[in-house]
Amino acid sequence: MMGAAINVIPVMIQRNVPGIGPHVLPAFLLAAVPAVLAALAYAMLASAMPRAGGSYVYASRGLHPYLGFVASFSQWFGLSIAIGVVSYVLIPFLRDIALTLGLDGVAAGLEIGAVRVGLALAFLWTFVAINVRGLQLYERTLVPLMVLMFALGAIVIVAGFTFDHADFARAVLQREGATIAAASPAPFRPGPFLAASAILFSSFIGFDSIAQAGGEAKHPNRNLPLAIGIAVTTVGTFYLLFTAALYHAVPWQWVSEQAQLRDLTAPGILGYLLAPRWTVLIIAGAAIALINDLPAMLLAVSRLMFAWAEDGIFPRAVARVHPVRRTPHIAIVLSGVMATAGILGSHLAGDFFLGVDILVTSMLVNYLLMCLTVLALPHHNPRIAQDIGVIRSQGTQGALAGAGALLLMVFLIVHLHKDLTADVDAWYFRSTWLWLGVMTAATLIWVREARGLRRRGVDMDGMFVVLPPE
Repeated sequence: MMGAAINVIPVMIQRNVPGIGPHVLPAFLLAAVPAVLAALAYAMLASAMPRAGGSYVYASRGLHPYLGFVASFSQWFGLSIAIGVVSYVLIPFLRDIALTLGLDGVAAGLEIGAVRVGLALAFLWTFVAINVRGLQLYERTLVPLMVLMFALGAIVIVAGFTFDHADFARAVLQREGATIAAASPAPFRPGPFLAASAILFSSFIGFDSIAQAGGEAKHPNRNLPLAIGIAVTTVGTFYLLFTAALYHAVPWQWVSEQAQLRDLTAPGILGYLLAPRWTVLIIAGAAIALINDLPAMLLAVSRLMFAWAEDGIFPRAVARVHPVRRTPHIAIVLSGVMATAGILGSHLAGDFFLGVDILVTSMLVNYLLMCLTVLALPHHNPRIAQDIGVIRSQGTQGALAGAGALLLMVFLIVHLHKDLTADVDAWYFRSTWLWLGVMTAATLIWVREARGLRRRGVDMDGMFVVLPPE
């Protein structure tokens, strides 16, 4: 899922983390380390427990049922909000296309709040419908979009390494009559660097969506871990090349100044250097990348809800499968409702980074619990642990998962500190309190449904040591 991760966040990080300056690429590299370790944890667990629900199934069978629900509810909440954020930030790409084509009136119209929110909702619910229709339409939609996404993104990489800061300064002078001041020294500051790395870590989400499909994949014991490995390696390399190319061509000082004034996109910035037709192409490629994010995330979050309901720890109605399409349509629609809240929240907050901060907290907690599950699985559920087909040595598994848990914990502490010490207008603009409120609601749901299962005579201990049916 490469939309906002490379086209928006590496640019707008200059507003969210003042002081990161020229150190975005090294921060990206640091963020990749715990992401790769978390991906390895997911790959190990996916090879042993290939079921719909991914993280919920892993932690509930390998750690504790309540922690499985909390981990996956955190993931569901963060990804659902992210779906809304992606839908919302898609509209500035359409604005940039209109500006490049000289359609200033259209561009101005896209800045109107009601128009931006309405279009974001339209994109969101179109892909809710695609997910309800089923995986055949999903595949026919995503594979062509993926090819276009890589091809048009490659133009950005080539263009970025073709031009330099002097070229960009000349282009800005010619278009706007403005000069770019000479670069001043930017000292390395550990605090902003770690805070930026924690946020850039969110760019690597997506491999976890692979695990949610579970038994819907062919040969899941082999293909899920393989897909996770391919995704992290390919997309991670693409991220780093893309970001390096962008900052090779554009001075970070200019990005930082402009990011305080408006929402920037990487293709829109490179439009200063390219002919209009190429600018339209790369902005369209970025828009396609964002559109491509939506169905993948909707698939992931809906399967989490389906797995909860199937286990009986969420209202059973959510596990209903469409009689014709054979998709969990109620779970998909409910996830779309939460994503709608993400769109409205981004608009009301006036800054989509509130949603990004929620996503970062949610996914750091989720990945941390996945690493802890790898550590606990041989002791908690040795029968399932024997089925791990990726890195069979338990000693190596434990070392990798332990390192991942340690780094993820550091990132989580840094991110929470940044959020709780930020200068905001009200408490509800702090992602930490919003996340804690949602987790409190999740705990209440768990307590209510678990009590109901026990009253009906369900053997909770026995249920959570075996995998759910395929």
